[in-house]
Amino acid sequence: MTRETDPAAIATAVVEMARSGRFAGIELLFAPPLRAVASAETLQVGWESQISRLGAISAVGTPISEPAPESWVTAIGKANLVKVSVPVTYERGGLTVVMAIDETGLLQDLQLAPPLTEPWTPPPYARRKRFDEHEVTVGSGALAVPGTLSLPRGHGPRPAVVLLSGGGPFDRDATSGPNKPLKDLAWGLASRGVAVLRFDKVTHTHAAQVAAIPDFTMSDEYVPHAVAAIHLLQRHPAVDAARVYVAGHSMGGKVAPRVAAAEPSVAGLVLLAGDTQPMHQAAVRVVRHLASLDPGAQAAVEAITRQAAVVDSPHLSAATPAAELPFGFSGAYWLDLRGYDPVATAAALDKPMLILQGGRDYQVTVADDLAGWQAGLAHRTDVTIRVYDADDHLFFPGSGPSTPADYDKPQHVDAAVVTDIADWLAPRPSVIARLASSLKR
Repeated sequence: MTRETDPAAIATAVVEMARSGRFAGIELLFAPPLRAVASAETLQVGWESQISRLGAISAVGTPISEPAPESWVTAIGKANLVKVSVPVTYERGGLTVVMAIDETGLLQDLQLAPPLTEPWTPPPYARRKRFDEHEVTVGSGALAVPGTLSLPRGHGPRPAVVLLSGGGPFDRDATSGPNKPLKDLAWGLASRGVAVLRFDKVTHTHAAQVAAIPDFTMSDEYVPHAVAAIHLLQRHPAVDAARVYVAGHSMGGKVAPRVAAAEPSVAGLVLLAGDTQPMHQAAVRVVRHLASLDPGAQAAVEAITRQAAVVDSPHLSAATPAAELPFGFSGAYWLDLRGYDPVATAAALDKPMLILQGGRDYQVTVADDLAGWQAGLAHRTDVTIRVYDADDHLFFPGSGPSTPADYDKPQHVDAAVVTDIADWLAPRPSVIARLASSLKR
Protein backbone atom coordinates (compact mmCIF):
# COMPACT_ATOMS: atom_id res chain seq x y z
CA MET A 1 0.00 0.00 0.00
CA THR A 2 1.40 3.40 -1.04
CA ARG A 3 1.72 5.96 1.73
CA GLU A 4 0.11 9.36 1.20
CA THR A 5 2.80 12.01 0.74
CA ASP A 6 0.78 15.19 0.28
CA PRO A 7 1.56 17.21 3.44
CA ALA A 8 -1.84 18.93 3.66
CA ALA A 9 -3.71 15.65 3.27
CA ILE A 10 -1.52 13.98 5.89
CA ALA A 11 -2.00 16.83 8.34
CA THR A 12 -5.78 16.74 7.90
CA ALA A 13 -5.79 12.98 8.39
CA VAL A 14 -3.74 13.32 11.60
CA VAL A 15 -6.22 15.78 13.07
CA GLU A 16 -9.19 13.63 12.09
CA MET A 17 -7.55 10.54 13.63
CA ALA A 18 -6.95 12.45 16.85
CA ARG A 19 -10.52 13.70 16.77
CA SER A 20 -11.80 10.12 16.60
CA GLY A 21 -9.32 8.76 19.17
CA ARG A 22 -7.17 6.76 16.73
CA PHE A 23 -3.84 7.71 18.27
CA ALA A 24 -2.16 4.42 17.39
CA GLY A 25 -2.77 5.28 13.73
CA ILE A 26 -1.00 8.59 14.18
CA GLU A 27 1.96 6.87 15.83
CA LEU A 28 2.39 4.78 12.68
CA LEU A 29 3.16 8.04 10.87
CA PHE A 30 5.92 9.04 13.29
CA ALA A 31 9.43 9.07 11.88
CA PRO A 32 11.88 7.06 14.05
CA PRO A 33 13.31 10.11 15.92
CA LEU A 34 9.82 11.24 16.92
CA ARG A 35 8.73 7.72 17.84
CA ALA A 36 11.71 7.49 20.21
CA VAL A 37 10.38 10.33 22.35
CA ALA A 38 6.61 10.13 21.90
CA SER A 39 3.97 7.42 21.73
CA ALA A 40 0.27 7.05 21.06
CA GLU A 41 -0.32 7.38 24.81
CA THR A 42 1.76 10.55 25.06
CA LEU A 43 -0.22 12.08 22.21
CA GLN A 44 -3.51 10.94 23.72
CA VAL A 45 -2.74 12.58 27.07
CA GLY A 46 -1.84 15.87 25.40
CA TRP A 47 -4.83 15.84 23.07
CA GLU A 48 -7.40 14.89 25.68
CA SER A 49 -6.10 17.50 28.10
CA GLN A 50 -6.97 20.06 25.43
CA ILE A 51 -10.45 18.56 25.04
CA SER A 52 -11.02 18.86 28.80
CA ARG A 53 -9.84 22.46 28.63
CA LEU A 54 -11.60 23.67 25.51
CA GLY A 55 -14.53 21.31 24.98
CA ALA A 56 -15.41 19.32 21.88
CA ILE A 57 -14.09 20.21 18.43
CA SER A 58 -16.55 22.30 16.43
CA ALA A 59 -14.49 22.85 13.28
CA VAL A 60 -11.21 21.91 11.59
CA GLY A 61 -9.79 24.64 9.38
CA THR A 62 -7.91 24.50 6.11
CA PRO A 63 -4.29 23.36 6.45
CA ILE A 64 -1.64 26.00 5.79
CA SER A 65 1.47 24.52 4.13
CA GLU A 66 4.77 26.36 3.87
CA PRO A 67 8.46 25.47 3.65
CA ALA A 68 9.84 24.62 7.06
CA PRO A 69 12.03 27.40 8.48
CA GLU A 70 15.75 26.89 8.11
CA SER A 71 16.08 26.47 11.89
CA TRP A 72 13.77 23.42 11.70
CA VAL A 73 15.68 21.89 8.81
CA THR A 74 18.97 22.35 10.66
CA ALA A 75 17.63 21.13 13.99
CA ILE A 76 15.85 18.06 12.61
CA GLY A 77 18.61 17.30 10.15
CA LYS A 78 16.27 16.69 7.23
CA ALA A 79 15.92 18.62 4.00
CA ASN A 80 12.62 19.01 2.12
CA LEU A 81 10.54 19.45 5.26
CA VAL A 82 7.12 21.05 5.01
CA LYS A 83 5.51 22.87 7.91
CA VAL A 84 1.75 22.36 8.02
CA SER A 85 -0.49 24.24 10.46
CA VAL A 86 -4.08 23.10 10.97
CA PRO A 87 -6.36 25.49 12.91
CA VAL A 88 -8.79 23.65 15.18
CA THR A 89 -11.80 25.35 16.77
CA TYR A 90 -13.30 24.02 19.99
CA GLU A 91 -16.41 24.97 21.94
CA ARG A 92 -14.42 27.25 24.22
CA GLY A 93 -11.41 28.30 22.16
CA GLY A 94 -8.93 26.93 19.68
CA LEU A 95 -5.44 25.71 18.96
CA THR A 96 -3.18 25.02 16.02
CA VAL A 97 -1.82 21.56 15.26
CA VAL A 98 1.64 22.13 13.77
CA MET A 99 3.51 19.34 11.98
CA ALA A 100 6.84 18.94 10.22
CA ILE A 101 6.34 16.41 7.40
CA ASP A 102 9.14 14.95 5.31
CA GLU A 103 9.13 13.92 1.65
CA THR A 104 8.10 10.35 2.50
CA GLY A 105 5.00 11.48 4.37
CA LEU A 106 6.35 10.83 7.88
CA LEU A 107 5.98 13.21 10.82
CA GLN A 108 9.29 14.56 12.06
CA ASP A 109 7.60 16.78 14.64
CA LEU A 110 4.10 17.41 15.98
CA GLN A 111 3.08 20.20 18.35
CA LEU A 112 -0.11 21.61 19.80
CA ALA A 113 0.36 25.37 19.53
CA PRO A 114 -1.82 28.31 20.58
CA PRO A 115 -4.24 29.72 18.02
CA LEU A 116 -3.58 33.00 16.31
CA THR A 117 -4.77 35.54 18.83
CA GLU A 118 -5.02 39.24 19.39
CA PRO A 119 -1.70 40.94 20.17
CA TRP A 120 -0.48 41.11 23.75
CA THR A 121 -1.05 44.48 25.35
CA PRO A 122 1.01 45.88 28.27
CA PRO A 123 -0.41 45.59 31.77
CA PRO A 124 -1.70 48.84 33.30
CA TYR A 125 1.14 48.91 35.81
CA ALA A 126 3.84 48.98 33.12
CA ARG A 127 5.44 52.38 32.54
CA ARG A 128 7.24 51.96 29.24
CA LYS A 129 9.04 55.32 29.43
CA ARG A 130 10.80 54.27 32.62
CA PHE A 131 13.00 51.55 31.07
CA ASP A 132 14.76 50.45 27.90
CA GLU A 133 15.05 46.97 26.44
CA HIS A 134 18.11 45.38 24.86
CA GLU A 135 18.51 42.08 23.07
CA VAL A 136 21.21 39.86 24.59
CA THR A 137 22.65 36.38 24.12
CA VAL A 138 22.62 34.08 27.14
CA GLY A 139 25.21 31.33 27.25
CA SER A 140 27.73 30.43 24.59
CA GLY A 141 28.32 27.84 21.93
CA ALA A 142 25.73 25.83 20.04
CA LEU A 143 23.10 26.03 22.81
CA ALA A 144 23.23 29.79 23.42
CA VAL A 145 19.79 31.40 23.53
CA PRO A 146 18.43 34.89 22.87
CA GLY A 147 17.08 37.03 25.68
CA THR A 148 15.87 40.50 26.62
CA LEU A 149 17.28 42.83 29.27
CA SER A 150 14.77 45.35 30.63
CA LEU A 151 16.89 48.12 32.12
CA PRO A 152 15.41 51.00 34.15
CA ARG A 153 16.46 54.47 33.05
CA GLY A 154 18.37 56.77 35.38
CA HIS A 155 21.30 56.26 37.66
CA GLY A 156 22.26 52.83 38.99
CA PRO A 157 23.42 50.56 40.22
CA ARG A 158 20.12 48.66 40.21
CA PRO A 159 18.98 45.43 41.80
CA ALA A 160 18.36 42.82 39.12
CA VAL A 161 16.52 39.56 38.67
CA VAL A 162 16.75 36.61 36.29
CA LEU A 163 13.35 35.16 35.35
CA LEU A 164 12.91 31.39 34.87
CA SER A 165 9.75 30.07 33.23
CA GLY A 166 7.89 26.88 34.01
CA GLY A 167 8.11 23.38 32.56
CA GLY A 168 7.85 23.14 28.79
CA PRO A 169 9.58 24.76 25.80
CA PHE A 170 8.63 28.33 26.68
CA ASP A 171 9.90 31.48 25.05
CA ARG A 172 11.30 34.33 27.15
CA ASP A 173 7.80 35.72 27.82
CA ALA A 174 6.28 32.35 28.84
CA THR A 175 3.75 32.97 26.07
CA SER A 176 0.50 31.08 26.65
CA GLY A 177 -2.22 31.91 24.13
CA PRO A 178 -2.75 35.68 24.29
CA ASN A 179 -0.85 36.02 27.56
CA LYS A 180 2.81 36.68 28.40
CA PRO A 181 3.16 36.42 32.18
CA LEU A 182 6.96 36.76 32.29
CA LYS A 183 6.77 39.84 30.09
CA ASP A 184 4.17 41.24 32.51
CA LEU A 185 6.60 40.65 35.36
CA ALA A 186 9.58 42.06 33.47
CA TRP A 187 7.80 45.26 32.44
CA GLY A 188 6.18 45.69 35.84
CA LEU A 189 9.43 45.26 37.76
CA ALA A 190 11.47 47.38 35.33
CA SER A 191 8.88 50.13 35.75
CA ARG A 192 9.67 50.03 39.47
CA GLY A 193 13.46 50.25 39.19
CA VAL A 194 14.51 46.56 38.90
CA ALA A 195 16.62 45.33 35.98
CA VAL A 196 15.15 42.11 34.55
CA LEU A 197 16.67 39.50 32.28
CA ARG A 198 14.45 36.89 30.63
CA PHE A 199 15.44 34.45 27.89
CA ASP A 200 14.09 31.71 25.64
CA LYS A 201 14.50 28.26 27.13
CA VAL A 202 16.97 25.98 25.41
CA THR A 203 14.11 23.55 24.77
CA HIS A 204 12.38 26.31 22.81
CA THR A 205 15.33 27.54 20.75
CA HIS A 206 17.14 24.21 20.26
CA ALA A 207 14.39 21.62 20.63
CA ALA A 208 15.79 19.05 18.21
CA GLN A 209 19.36 19.31 19.48
CA VAL A 210 18.20 18.86 23.06
CA ALA A 211 16.02 15.89 22.11
CA ALA A 212 19.12 14.21 20.68
CA ILE A 213 20.98 14.43 24.02
CA PRO A 214 20.20 11.07 25.70
CA ASP A 215 21.06 12.10 29.27
CA PHE A 216 19.49 15.58 29.21
CA THR A 217 18.07 16.52 32.64
CA MET A 218 16.12 19.29 34.36
CA SER A 219 19.43 20.65 35.60
CA ASP A 220 20.72 20.84 32.01
CA GLU A 221 17.49 22.52 30.96
CA TYR A 222 17.80 25.37 33.45
CA VAL A 223 21.06 25.73 35.36
CA PRO A 224 23.69 26.57 32.69
CA HIS A 225 21.63 29.36 31.13
CA ALA A 226 20.43 30.67 34.49
CA VAL A 227 24.02 30.93 35.74
CA ALA A 228 25.10 32.59 32.48
CA ALA A 229 22.26 35.11 32.88
CA ILE A 230 23.33 35.85 36.46
CA HIS A 231 26.90 36.52 35.32
CA LEU A 232 25.68 38.69 32.45
CA LEU A 233 23.77 40.90 34.89
CA GLN A 234 26.63 41.02 37.38
CA ARG A 235 28.96 42.33 34.67
CA HIS A 236 26.56 45.07 33.59
CA PRO A 237 27.69 48.52 34.82
CA ALA A 238 24.11 49.59 35.66
CA VAL A 239 23.50 46.56 37.90
CA ASP A 240 24.52 46.09 41.54
CA ALA A 241 26.42 42.81 41.28
CA ALA A 242 25.68 42.02 44.94
CA ARG A 243 21.92 42.27 44.36
CA VAL A 244 21.21 39.83 41.52
CA TYR A 245 18.28 37.54 42.33
CA VAL A 246 16.58 34.58 40.65
CA ALA A 247 12.79 34.43 40.27
CA GLY A 248 11.30 31.20 38.97
CA HIS A 249 7.73 30.28 38.10
CA SER A 250 6.37 26.73 38.52
CA MET A 251 9.21 24.36 37.52
CA GLY A 252 11.42 27.44 37.31
CA GLY A 253 10.65 27.95 41.00
CA LYS A 254 11.30 24.31 41.75
CA VAL A 255 14.75 24.47 40.17
CA ALA A 256 15.70 27.93 41.48
CA PRO A 257 17.29 26.54 44.69
CA ARG A 258 19.49 24.32 42.52
CA VAL A 259 20.56 27.38 40.53
CA ALA A 260 21.49 29.20 43.74
CA ALA A 261 23.41 26.16 44.95
CA ALA A 262 25.36 26.17 41.68
CA GLU A 263 26.00 29.93 41.79
CA PRO A 264 26.51 31.09 45.43
CA SER A 265 26.67 34.77 44.43
CA VAL A 266 22.89 34.85 43.95
CA ALA A 267 21.44 37.36 46.43
CA GLY A 268 18.14 35.55 47.01
CA LEU A 269 15.21 33.71 45.45
CA VAL A 270 11.63 34.48 44.48
CA LEU A 271 9.57 31.31 44.02
CA LEU A 272 6.25 31.78 42.24
CA ALA A 273 4.03 28.69 42.40
CA GLY A 274 7.11 26.51 42.85
CA ASP A 275 6.08 22.88 43.13
CA THR A 276 7.34 20.55 45.85
CA GLN A 277 5.20 17.49 45.13
CA PRO A 278 7.05 15.03 42.83
CA MET A 279 6.12 16.07 39.31
CA HIS A 280 4.92 12.67 38.10
CA GLN A 281 2.55 12.44 41.06
CA ALA A 282 1.36 15.98 40.48
CA ALA A 283 0.71 15.10 36.83
CA VAL A 284 -1.65 12.32 37.87
CA ARG A 285 -3.44 14.68 40.25
CA VAL A 286 -3.82 17.39 37.61
CA VAL A 287 -5.06 15.03 34.90
CA ARG A 288 -7.59 13.58 37.33
CA HIS A 289 -8.76 17.13 38.01
CA LEU A 290 -9.13 17.77 34.29
CA ALA A 291 -11.03 14.50 33.89
CA SER A 292 -13.45 15.66 36.59
CA LEU A 293 -14.27 18.56 34.28
CA ASP A 294 -14.59 16.26 31.28
CA PRO A 295 -15.24 12.56 31.99
CA GLY A 296 -14.21 11.81 28.40
CA ALA A 297 -10.60 12.34 29.46
CA GLN A 298 -10.59 9.23 31.67
CA ALA A 299 -8.31 7.41 29.22
CA ALA A 300 -5.73 10.14 29.75
CA VAL A 301 -5.87 9.47 33.51
CA GLU A 302 -5.17 5.79 32.93
CA ALA A 303 -2.27 6.59 30.59
CA ILE A 304 -0.58 9.13 32.86
CA THR A 305 -1.06 6.81 35.85
CA ARG A 306 0.76 4.00 34.03
CA GLN A 307 3.56 6.34 33.01
CA ALA A 308 3.93 7.73 36.54
CA ALA A 309 4.20 4.20 37.89
CA VAL A 310 7.22 3.66 35.63
CA VAL A 311 8.86 6.74 37.19
CA ASP A 312 8.26 5.30 40.67
CA SER A 313 9.58 1.90 39.68
CA PRO A 314 12.98 0.80 41.04
CA HIS A 315 13.66 -0.35 37.48
CA LEU A 316 13.63 3.19 36.05
CA SER A 317 16.92 3.83 34.27
CA ALA A 318 18.43 6.15 31.71
CA ALA A 319 17.63 3.47 29.14
CA THR A 320 13.88 3.44 29.88
CA PRO A 321 12.15 4.52 26.62
CA ALA A 322 10.87 8.09 26.79
CA ALA A 323 7.65 6.95 25.14
CA GLU A 324 6.81 4.99 28.31
CA LEU A 325 7.29 8.03 30.59
CA PRO A 326 5.21 11.15 31.29
CA PHE A 327 5.46 13.97 28.74
CA GLY A 328 7.98 12.02 26.67
CA PHE A 329 10.83 13.04 29.00
CA SER A 330 13.78 10.65 29.06
CA GLY A 331 14.65 8.20 31.80
CA ALA A 332 17.65 10.36 32.70
CA TYR A 333 15.40 13.40 33.06
CA TRP A 334 13.05 11.56 35.43
CA LEU A 335 15.91 10.07 37.46
CA ASP A 336 17.23 13.57 38.03
CA LEU A 337 13.78 14.86 39.00
CA ARG A 338 13.13 11.90 41.28
CA GLY A 339 16.38 12.50 43.14
CA TYR A 340 15.93 16.26 43.58
CA ASP A 341 14.40 17.69 46.76
CA PRO A 342 13.76 21.42 46.20
CA VAL A 343 12.80 22.10 49.82
CA ALA A 344 15.92 20.47 51.28
CA THR A 345 18.06 22.28 48.71
CA ALA A 346 16.44 25.60 49.63
CA ALA A 347 16.81 24.93 53.36
CA ALA A 348 20.55 24.43 52.93
CA LEU A 349 20.96 27.84 51.29
CA ASP A 350 21.91 30.92 53.25
CA LYS A 351 19.68 33.09 51.05
CA PRO A 352 16.53 35.11 51.72
CA MET A 353 13.46 33.84 49.89
CA LEU A 354 10.07 35.19 48.87
CA ILE A 355 7.57 32.39 48.19
CA LEU A 356 4.33 33.30 46.41
CA GLN A 357 1.31 31.07 45.80
CA GLY A 358 -2.05 31.51 44.09
CA GLY A 359 -4.98 30.33 46.17
CA ARG A 360 -6.97 29.21 43.07
CA ASP A 361 -4.05 27.31 41.51
CA TYR A 362 -5.00 23.70 40.69
CA GLN A 363 -1.61 22.79 39.18
CA VAL A 364 0.63 23.82 42.08
CA THR A 365 -1.56 23.97 45.16
CA VAL A 366 -1.54 25.32 48.68
CA ALA A 367 -2.21 21.86 50.11
CA ASP A 368 0.11 19.78 47.93
CA ASP A 369 3.03 22.14 47.30
CA LEU A 370 3.08 25.26 49.44
CA ALA A 371 2.76 23.03 52.51
CA GLY A 372 6.15 21.56 51.60
CA TRP A 373 7.86 24.96 51.61
CA GLN A 374 6.11 25.91 54.85
CA ALA A 375 7.17 22.74 56.65
CA GLY A 376 10.74 22.68 55.39
CA LEU A 377 11.46 26.39 55.90
CA ALA A 378 9.43 27.06 59.05
CA HIS A 379 12.60 27.75 61.04
CA ARG A 380 13.83 30.44 58.65
CA THR A 381 13.24 34.08 59.60
CA ASP A 382 14.47 35.26 56.20
CA VAL A 383 11.72 33.45 54.28
CA THR A 384 8.51 35.34 53.46
CA ILE A 385 5.45 33.43 52.23
CA ARG A 386 2.39 35.08 50.70
CA VAL A 387 -0.80 33.58 49.29
CA TYR A 388 -2.97 35.49 46.82
CA ASP A 389 -6.38 33.96 47.33
CA ALA A 390 -7.87 35.16 44.03
CA ASP A 391 -4.93 34.13 41.79
CA ASP A 392 -4.51 31.06 39.60
CA HIS A 393 -1.31 29.31 38.49
CA LEU A 394 -0.20 32.22 36.30
CA PHE A 395 -1.10 34.67 39.06
CA PHE A 396 -4.06 35.94 37.08
CA PRO A 397 -6.75 37.14 39.50
CA GLY A 398 -10.28 35.81 39.18
CA SER A 399 -13.12 34.16 41.02
CA GLY A 400 -14.56 30.68 41.27
CA PRO A 401 -12.72 27.45 40.45
CA SER A 402 -9.78 27.90 38.09
CA THR A 403 -9.95 26.00 34.79
CA PRO A 404 -7.48 25.65 31.90
CA ALA A 405 -9.81 27.65 29.67
CA ASP A 406 -9.06 30.71 31.80
CA TYR A 407 -5.58 30.87 30.28
CA ASP A 408 -7.06 31.52 26.83
CA LYS A 409 -8.50 34.88 27.88
CA PRO A 410 -6.22 37.94 27.73
CA GLN A 411 -5.11 38.65 31.30
CA HIS A 412 -2.20 40.06 33.27
CA VAL A 413 -0.21 39.05 36.33
CA ASP A 414 -1.78 40.43 39.51
CA ALA A 415 -0.50 43.96 40.20
CA ALA A 416 -0.16 43.07 43.89
CA VAL A 417 2.29 40.31 42.98
CA VAL A 418 4.46 42.72 40.98
CA THR A 419 4.38 45.28 43.80
CA ASP A 420 5.31 42.73 46.45
CA ILE A 421 8.22 41.37 44.43
CA ALA A 422 9.50 44.86 43.61
CA ASP A 423 9.28 45.93 47.25
CA TRP A 424 11.09 42.78 48.37
CA LEU A 425 13.86 43.22 45.78
CA ALA A 426 14.25 46.98 46.17
CA PRO A 427 12.34 48.32 49.18
CA ARG A 428 11.15 51.89 48.77
CA PRO A 429 11.78 54.35 51.63
CA SER A 430 8.14 54.11 52.77
CA VAL A 431 8.41 50.33 52.92
CA ILE A 432 11.68 50.52 54.89
CA ALA A 433 10.08 53.00 57.30
CA ARG A 434 7.14 50.69 57.91
CA LEU A 435 9.46 47.76 58.56
CA ALA A 436 11.56 49.82 60.98
CA SER A 437 8.43 50.95 62.78
CA SER A 438 7.17 47.41 63.14
CA LEU A 439 10.53 46.29 64.54
CA LYS A 440 10.47 49.06 67.17
CA ARG A 441 7.08 47.89 68.33
